[in-house]
Order: sequence, then structure tokens, then C-alpha cells
Amino acid sequence: MLTYPTLRRLSFIGAFLAAAACVLSFGYSLATGVYLDQAASRGQTTLRLAIAGLRGHIDRFEPLPALIADHDDIKELAVSPNDAVLRDRANEYLKDINELLRSSDIYVMMVDGSTIAASNYDQATSFVGENFAYRPYFQDAVQGRNGRFFALGTTSLKRGYYFSSPILVGADIRGVVVFKVDMDAIEASWRGGDNEIIVADPEGIIFMTGRKDWLYAGLLPLTRKRIARTEQSKRYANAVLTELPVSNSSYDGRLPLLTVSESNERREYLDVSDTMEDAGWTVHVLLDTRSARAQAFTVAVAFLLVLGLAALAGLILWQRRARLAERLELQRSARIELEQRVDERTATLASVNRQLETEIDERRATERQLRQTQADLVQAGKLAALGQMSAALSHEFNQPLTAVKTYADNALVLLDRERIAEARDNVSRISGLSDRMASISRHLRNFARKPNEQLGPVEIESVIDDTLAIVASRLKSARAELSIDLGPAPLMVRAGAVRLQQVLVNIISNAADAVEGLKDRTIELSVQADAGRVRIAVRDHGPGVPDAIAERIFDPFFTTKGVGKGLGLGLSISYNIVKDFGGSLSIANHPEGGAVFTIELDAMPMQRHEAAE
Repeated sequence: MLTYPTLRRLSFIGAFLAAAACVLSFGYSLATGVYLDQAASRGQTTLRLAIAGLRGHIDRFEPLPALIADHDDIKELAVSPNDAVLRDRANEYLKDINELLRSSDIYVMMVDGSTIAASNYDQATSFVGENFAYRPYFQDAVQGRNGRFFALGTTSLKRGYYFSSPILVGADIRGVVVFKVDMDAIEASWRGGDNEIIVADPEGIIFMTGRKDWLYAGLLPLTRKRIARTEQSKRYANAVLTELPVSNSSYDGRLPLLTVSESNERREYLDVSDTMEDAGWTVHVLLDTRSARAQAFTVAVAFLLVLGLAALAGLILWQRRARLAERLELQRSARIELEQRVDERTATLASVNRQLETEIDERRATERQLRQTQADLVQAGKLAALGQMSAALSHEFNQPLTAVKTYADNALVLLDRERIAEARDNVSRISGLSDRMASISRHLRNFARKPNEQLGPVEIESVIDDTLAIVASRLKSARAELSIDLGPAPLMVRAGAVRLQQVLVNIISNAADAVEGLKDRTIELSVQADAGRVRIAVRDHGPGVPDAIAERIFDPFFTTKGVGKGLGLGLSISYNIVKDFGGSLSIANHPEGGAVFTIELDAMPMQRHEAAE
């Protein structure tokens, strides 16, 4: 005999199982409806996209047959269909248009249905000579209307959408132009998706689908009338038509369901469909209901689990209360430990920050010292160049001084003899010689002073003139001849006048060293503008630069001169100066011999004021 506690436990278990069964049944039914509604919403979106894609692909080709039918060559061919020249011209025209538009086929038919020109005239499946009078698109066009028809080609055995338009010569219909569009690309995009997209014709026959085994299968029973209408237009040529084993139902009287039975398997789909009235098609999006039903079952089980969890809530409650104090103690200990770690980490970060600040200060000081050292090297290079030129420049000053002395003595004698005109001429010569020495002195003083870092527009011709005043004595001592080509128009570059002058002095002086003692002592200086840049090239006719030292020639203290003849800083300083200008300095060997130094700088618009540095 069952005791009261046992009966009570059994009653509780029975009530729990009954409640669980109700929850499972009600939850499954409710969740199934929700998930099927969601699937139907997704299907509607997919359906709209599929229809929009089909209409977009079709509609963009619809006006083309009328345009081709209005072409003069096509009209002439329709009037004179036996003219071989017109046929050849029309065939080539249709082939070119077909390749340009990437359509399937374009062809011209006479009013009796015979094809006289086609884009595939040179292929084995050419339409030329074929008669397609049985096609509805031809019958519509012959009656003066634009035709549209989807079918399987009887010659090419390719599916396509046909557009047709009458060829009007005056008010007479002399032929038909047919334009066939390939639909395989759109169909291929449907394969591999989560949904099955199919398109059926007015007879319910599937002619577009992502599943090849459903192609040419009927969603509706294939009655004799349906088969007869299909065979009359030869819509599917010799394709075998079958019936798809389907049965229709609905969920809750509002969601259409379609069940397909094949290969001992029954699969249920949610059928979302709409018609394309202009094409006479019905587009179906079939969504497998297994996913929705599985999700609904999962939700129902989740409801059941929630019920079970609620039954266990009371048991868990007192356990949570017992552990609450322990957890609070653990949290307090963890908080204290975390605060200690934060303090330690903060102290470490502060130390690291102080170390970083020290390193940054040291780096800034190093950078300032490096810039000062670089400036000192530039000035040292300039002073070294002045020292090398001092011997030659002393000769330049001695000659005018000797001449001044001679002209002064002669002027005294002429004044004593009261030959005033000749004395005035000697004084004028003395003045000219003084101006010459002052000019040389001014150029040397400007060359020797330290420039600031300001950059601006610099006129190349002016810099070259100042450079010539500096290197004239070096060129003279080397018996070198400087050939200058400044181009058709004056040019300006973004640079500093004095530092650019120093670069040119270094390069021209090196060129003079390279040609000294040779038979050909010509140095060529040319200036060219190209695409916002200005190139200054200095070429000598010396031995050139060996490949072994070409990569090191701009290194500091690298020189090929003898001891006491150079510090090896000139080209290194010049390279850095040009780099500071935002330009480049390079060296290469000329194909006809000698070395070529090329300076590239940014071009600036011509201005009349000098760029001070």
C-alpha cells in the first residue's frame, strides 16, 4: 500500500510530467509558427531580389531589337534579302553587336519565318536557313508588336529569353529581328544557397532552377492540353517533360507548404511565390522547413528546461545563501590584493616614465648636437674649398693690383704733362679693376658665411653666375672649359641660394680635378625642367667613377685624392644639402665617357625678387 509521502511524490512527478508535455506541445506549436513566419519574411526578401534580378537582366535588352531593326543595313537586307553583299554585311554587324553586348544570339527573319542573317552565321549551329515561324515571338512581331518568349533553342539547345521587333520599311513589315538573352548566369547564381529558387512557365513547368534534376519538371499535372500548348510553340524542343512528385498543404491556413517526394525521401518546403505578369512566369522560393522545425523543437525543449530549472530554483536558493558570505570574503581579499598590485604597477610605470623622459631629453640633446655638427661640417667644407682656391685667387688679385699700380704711375706722369684725357682713361681702368676685385671678394664672403635654414625660390641663372665667379680661377688653373646650357627659359627652384652655390662649387671643382691634364677638358652644365622638377647636370670628360666606389662616393671623409688634397667632405655635404632642399643628388657614368652629377629639385614659379637664405 502506497504511503502518503510516496503518493505525494508521485502526484508531484505526474503533475510535472503533464505540465512538461503541455509546455512542450504548446511551445513547439508557437515556436514553429514564429520561425516559419521569419522564414517567410526572408523568403519574401529573396523573392523580391530574384524577381528584380530577372527583370533587370531582361529589361535592359528589351529595346535592342527595335534599335537593330531600325539600322539602315538591316532595312536594306529586308528589302533585298537575296543580295549577298548585304547578307555578309548584316552577318558581320550582328556578330559585332552580339560580341559587344555579350548576348546569346541575334538574327533576322523574313515574314515567312526563314532566317537570312545571324550573329552565328559562321558556326556549326548557324540559324541561317532555319525557319522559326512557329515561335510566338515571331508571330507577335509579324503582326507589328514587340514579342517576348522564353524557350529552349531548337538548333542551339540552349535556354534563352527571346525579344523580337518588326522591321518597318515605311509602313510595311518586311522582316523580324530577334534578340536572344542567355539566362544561365542568373540561374548559376542561385545554386549552393540555403533556398531553392525556381521559375515556372504558365503551364507550371520548371525551366529555371538551381537543381538540375528539377529542370523541365511540372509543378502541375501534365495534362494533354498543357503538353499540346507546349509542343505547339516548341518551347522546350526535344526535352523530356516530367511531373515533380509534389503535394500542397498549408500551416495554420496561411503559410503554403509544398512537399516533394523523391528517392524515398520526403522534404517539406515553405513556398513563397509571386508572378511576373509581363513574362508570364511564376517565381517560387522554397525554404526547407527542417531548420525552422528543428529550431522550434529546440525552443520547446528550452521551455521545458526552464520549467525544470524553476523546480530546482528552491534547492539552489539556500545553497547560494550559504555561499554568499564566503564569496563576499573572497571578493574582499581579492580587492585588497588587486589594490596592492595596482599600487606596485603604478610605481613601476612611474619609474619607467621617468626613465623614458630622461632618454627623450638625452635624445633631443643628441639631435641638437648632431644638427650643430652637421652645420659645422658644412662650414668646414666651404672653408676647405676656399683654402684650396686661395692660391689661384691670389693670382687673380695680384694681376689687377699690378695693373692698378701701373695705371696709377702712368696717370701721375700724364697729369704732370697735362695730358688730362689719357690720365682720366687710366683712372677709369683703375676703377674697373677695383670693381672686379670687389666682386670676387663679395662672392667669396657670401660663400664663406653660414646660411640659415630658410628655403624659398632661387633663380638658377643667378646662382650659376655667382658660382662662376668662385670657380673661375680653378677652371683657369685646370685649363678647363665650362659649357653652360640654361634651356629656353629662366628657371627657379626651391632651395637656398648660398648652399646651392656651395653644391655647384663642389661639383664643378671636382669636375675640374677630373679633367685636369687630359686632352678633352670640357665640362658641360645643363639645366632642364620636367614635370614639376628641375634637373641640373654637370658632366666632365674625365675617367668616370669606378663601380667599386660609386656606392661610397657620398660617404663622409671618402676621397680618391692624394693626402692633403681634400677631406672627403665636399660630396657628402653636398648630398645632405640637396636632401635638405627636398631634392636628390646622384652620380652616373656617361655612355660616351666621364662622370655625370645630377641634381633634382622642385621647380618654383618665376619671381623677380631674390630668395634670401
